[in-house]
Amino acid sequence: MAGESRQELLHWLNSLLQINITKVEQCGTGAALCQVYDSIFLDVPMSRVKFNVNSEYAYIQNFKILQNTFTKHAIERTVPIESLTKCKMQDNLEFLQWSKRFWDVNFPGHDYDAVARRKGAGVVAPGPAPASGRTSTTSARKPAPPATTRAAPRVAAAAGVGAGIGGATSLALRQENETLKEAIGGLEKERDFYFSKLRDIELLLQNACEEDPEIEKDENGFVKQIQAILYSTEEGFEIPLEGEAAANGEEPDTF
Repeated sequence: MAGESRQELLHWLNSLLQINITKVEQCGTGAALCQVYDSIFLDVPMSRVKFNVNSEYAYIQNFKILQNTFTKHAIERTVPIESLTKCKMQDNLEFLQWSKRFWDVNFPGHDYDAVARRKGAGVVAPGPAPASGRTSTTSARKPAPPATTRAAPRVAAAAGVGAGIGGATSLALRQENETLKEAIGGLEKERDFYFSKLRDIELLLQNACEEDPEIEKDENGFVKQIQAILYSTEEGFEIPLEGEAAANGEEPDTF
């Protein structure tokens, strides 16, 4: 059975969620899809769904929330995160068509305040920050100030064009910088989260060995196996010396 057309799907999505997306590819951020399923179940943690984002890392985090919703409600379909976050039309069209059919069957018909559920956040088109070649130069078209000579207006106009392009380029670079900062911040949080888990495991092992030193003597025992995993390193990786770590303002790693 053929699914709805792109225009029909966009009309349904915009009406349901009170948004204004113009391309199916914009579903590749994951934000709108999360809210489609929230409209059915009312239990998607919308406070964690990131709208107005422009990095693949943020898209992946949104789709992880969606996959958790599928798992919670025993929806027997895997969310193809890797392909959807590439924001390709065909992949997102197929998944949106499937989601629409699921919604038609499962939406209970209750009133749904989409704007309130996402606390007023909107949805923007995915993709990198605009390059300077595509940035509008409207500011360059402002009239030059009056001059007393014929040559002066031409000079002023040329300066205006240069300033407009330079300003637009600077804005694009700032936007790209903010996107990179957001992605790095997310990666650092994820790194710290897993590091704290490993550190907790190490402390548990240390306490166990202090209470019963015999368990560490068994070279093939469970404790030794866990320690081997904790303290293993990849080829080419060097653990920094304590002096080097201190010089960088960091605490030396325990493992």
